[in-house]
Amino acid sequence: MKWLRPETARKRPTVKPATFNIGGGPVRRKRDRNHPWWLAFAAMLVVGLPYVPLGNYLLYPFFILTTWFHEMGHGLTALAMGMEFDRLVIAANGSGYALTLSDRDTWDLTHAIVGAGGPLGPAFAGAAMIVASAQKKWRRFALLVLGIAILLSTAIWVRSMIGWAVLIPTGIVIIAIAERASDEFSRFALQFLGVHAAISMFGQWGYLFSSGAVIGGSHQLSDTGAMAQRLGLPYWFWASLLIGIGALVIGASLRRVLSGRK
Repeated sequence: MKWLRPETARKRPTVKPATFNIGGGPVRRKRDRNHPWWLAFAAMLVVGLPYVPLGNYLLYPFFILTTWFHEMGHGLTALAMGMEFDRLVIAANGSGYALTLSDRDTWDLTHAIVGAGGPLGPAFAGAAMIVASAQKKWRRFALLVLGIAILLSTAIWVRSMIGWAVLIPTGIVIIAIAERASDEFSRFALQFLGVHAAISMFGQWGYLFSSGAVIGGSHQLSDTGAMAQRLGLPYWFWASLLIGIGALVIGASLRRVLSGRK
């Protein structure tokens, strides 16, 4: 007859008791309870800072960043459509342009899609950041990707002093937050950036609902004005369509986060 040694006999497998809800099935671990409140706080800061002393100065780097989102939307869409992305220029007043090159036989539809990529860029980027902020495993990754993208794009395409002066430090700070900040701060930083990008989509309202403007003594078409010229239908139709798409994308991201879905 074999006898177990005392120390062996004491080693028993430990089983964690399962927790079940009333209706049956395991209970999911609760996600960040304060997540909606942080999201609301980020939105309040974005909307309210321009109305407090020095608020516009604090928001200036993010103001330049939203121009970067817009112009990168044009440039990356051009690359996706087989065109060339030559340069990105940002002025001190926040205006800018992305210079893209194409063959003469490029379809009008292709040019129109590139034109739509700019206004929709901040909406899609903002929605992606808002969704990523709800997941702890994605927060730091999203910030790291954003920071690296800012630095790489600045080195490759940006051709203006204000772009270099603002985007390079901004990219470095975002990477530092991804690497060193607490989970709470990284979540708030990503939400703030996402909400600011999303709201900037609607800040383009006056620009989108115009055929163009006189810049440097010459008339320049707006993105929607260029789409109207390429595809027909009035510029306000394309402006309404782009605003509608942006609202749907941003609304879907907010609904996903606030409903607690993974």
